[in-house]
Order: sequence, then C-alpha cells, then structure tokens
Amino acid sequence: MSISKYQALIEAQPDNELLQFSLGKALFDAERFAEAEVHLRLALEKKPDWMVAAMLLAQCAIRRDDMALARQYYEYALPLAISQRHEGPEAEIRQSLSVLTGEADGSSN
Repeated sequence: MSISKYQALIEAQPDNELLQFSLGKALFDAERFAEAEVHLRLALEKKPDWMVAAMLLAQCAIRRDDMALARQYYEYALPLAISQRHEGPEAEIRQSLSVLTGEADGSSN
C-alpha cells in the first residue's frame, strides 16, 4: 500500500496503531526517516511492547546519525525481545548495542 493510502486511512482512524506502524514502515522504506519516526513513536506509545517498532525507531535514529537515541531505542527493545523470547531480534539488538557502545566510547570494533 502506498504512503498516501496509509495517510488517508489514518485520517479516518488516527488511533489505529497498526496503521501508524504501517505508515511509519512505508516512510522508513522510502528513506523519510524523520517522518517515519513520528508514526512509529505513535504506534509504540499505543502498544509499548511492540519490539519491532522500537527496533525500527533505532534504525531511523541511526540513519539520522543520532546514535545516542538509537542506543536508547535498542535498550528499550532488548527486554522486550527477551521477555517475548525473540532470540533472533535479541541477538541483533545485542550486536547493535555493542557497535553503538563502541562508537560512543570512541573504540572501533
């Protein structure tokens, strides 16, 4: 579905977290990261245990060169991955945090 179609659906159902997430993902895929963050945050606010939304928010932050914010989103997503028993995403989050922590302290991995 196109971005404009998601936008029209959201006008009719602004509280629908699935539509907010879907628009955020479509904007992310279109490399419109700042706009994507708005909708992904709305989805995460409505469904705080949505690990994938938090991970996409981290990716948006990385693409905008905001590594501190990316780390915050990954740190938020990690306990969700653990409690929901998502081993693949947990490993991905841990790897990303390792890289981001290395960048934050000036070391290179």
